[in-house]
Amino acid sequence: MKTVGLLIPAFSTRRPGDLGIGDTLGLRVWVDWAAEHHVGFLQLLPINENGTDESPYSGISSIALDPIYLAFEPEHIPCITRAEIEAARATLGNCITAHLIDYPAVRQTKNHLLEISFARHNANPDSTLASEFQSFRNRSAAWLPDYCLFKLLMEIHGPNLTWDEWPEDSQNPEAARDFVASIHNENPAQVQSRIDFFAYTQWLCFRQWLDLRSHADHRGVKLMGDLPIGISFHSADVFFNRSIFRINWFGGTPPEGYSADNPFIHEWGQNWGVPLYNWETMEETGFAWWRERLSRLTEIFGMFRIDHILGFYRIYAFPWHPKRNGDFLGLPHHEAEQLTEGKLPRWFCNPDDTNENKAANRANGDFRLRAILDAAGDAEVIAEDLGWVPGYVRPHLNELGIAGYRIPHWDSYSDGSPVLGDVFPENSFAAYSTHDHDSLCATWENCRRTIRLQKEQPTEQGHWASEGAAHSLRLLAGFSGIPIAPGNDWPPYSDAIHWRLVKSLLQANSRYAVLMVTDLFELKDRINTPGTRGNLNWRLRLNLSPHWMTYYGQLLSNLIQLTGR
Repeated sequence: MKTVGLLIPAFSTRRPGDLGIGDTLGLRVWVDWAAEHHVGFLQLLPINENGTDESPYSGISSIALDPIYLAFEPEHIPCITRAEIEAARATLGNCITAHLIDYPAVRQTKNHLLEISFARHNANPDSTLASEFQSFRNRSAAWLPDYCLFKLLMEIHGPNLTWDEWPEDSQNPEAARDFVASIHNENPAQVQSRIDFFAYTQWLCFRQWLDLRSHADHRGVKLMGDLPIGISFHSADVFFNRSIFRINWFGGTPPEGYSADNPFIHEWGQNWGVPLYNWETMEETGFAWWRERLSRLTEIFGMFRIDHILGFYRIYAFPWHPKRNGDFLGLPHHEAEQLTEGKLPRWFCNPDDTNENKAANRANGDFRLRAILDAAGDAEVIAEDLGWVPGYVRPHLNELGIAGYRIPHWDSYSDGSPVLGDVFPENSFAAYSTHDHDSLCATWENCRRTIRLQKEQPTEQGHWASEGAAHSLRLLAGFSGIPIAPGNDWPPYSDAIHWRLVKSLLQANSRYAVLMVTDLFELKDRINTPGTRGNLNWRLRLNLSPHWMTYYGQLLSNLIQLTGR
């Protein structure tokens, strides 16, 4: 059955009473909106705990949830009063209404309230809640103790130091356990209290997210999660399970010649800082790490996206951590080798340069993804298969029943004509953008601006940029039946263009059609710009009035019914 989704980051939602960031109750508002307007699912970004990093793709745990998304209301957080919540809101001041999230201020405020809640619960536990908490700890025994120990070590050594920067007595699991045992002997009550606090926080997180899942199920709306290809080097998973990772190789992408605005990406590629998996060791354990990770993910999400699924076949990797990227900028390869014991970035395990290597990579992807699908159970799996896609990948994904992306203005035939939606595979996920791209209206206007600048101030570089912009607009126009503009004289983005583009996406043959929230509401805000660490990434908060939510929702609902989704 064809369905429509809305991509909306959890942090971007807004509700009366929140604490400066989206939370589970803010998402409940959007679940209800989706149910009322025939939207079948809400697509979220990863919700794992990020420590002090703002990117949802740099979690310090593959399972632990980020407490920053907790909703603070007396009925949802035990032992907290309305007066204390309002006092916390007062301390946040303008952060509550700001367009961008102040992560340090929000984390500090929410953590303060959690400490109050835990102290009161610990001093005088409610028997029902205490039983529920203990049940959660029992059910989470495979991952929670290590996570809590890791959080304690982070607290002791400072949140800004990563585990490879900790003192020597804490840099490996055995030494760290001995270190914590020694301080536990000196002050057992304090150490146990901190361990209990971290477990308590995770209990509240899972409690609220499972409650949101239950509400979404009741309203007939699915929650779609996101499974990053890798886990941060600076995570509890890598710290305690080093045998299942290659901790000296870090995943990324090859050089991008067109990325002139980022010299490192232009020269070397993207280095994400996620250690490669040791697939052979994982196989020996029956993929236990993956099974535990997916069992917790699918408790909350009935469908999920596998980020950079190409990495399950082969992945480009760097023999240095991203914090050393600057050391290699501008270096010729022979000089770079002197800093890495002769190693250079390369493909793991094989480049797609021969039929034999392609067959080996396909076989690797088949084996690994079948293990993932087995662990995922009944959950629907979508592949983020964008970038340089080897020819064997999409047929193989279809064979496995995994839907891959189709982005209209990226797909064209050899003659430059657009691939129309009626020939998109049924088993596909149609979208105009992801969280890493401009919104639909921003794409249109940025292309127009690029073309106009070249007309006004011609340059060689501008010529190629203008040609690319015109090509994108021609594909969008051709895909949606908008008349092609003569002489690249494209009209400004308008409601007529907008709804024609939306309708065309919904008419596509794809099983899934998804609009980013900024696509639907004609916003030019950006969620993330890859390869940058600017102060705008991952900080967008929506400011949509109930009137606009209803207005756009009703127009979308009409098109959903008209197109039979």
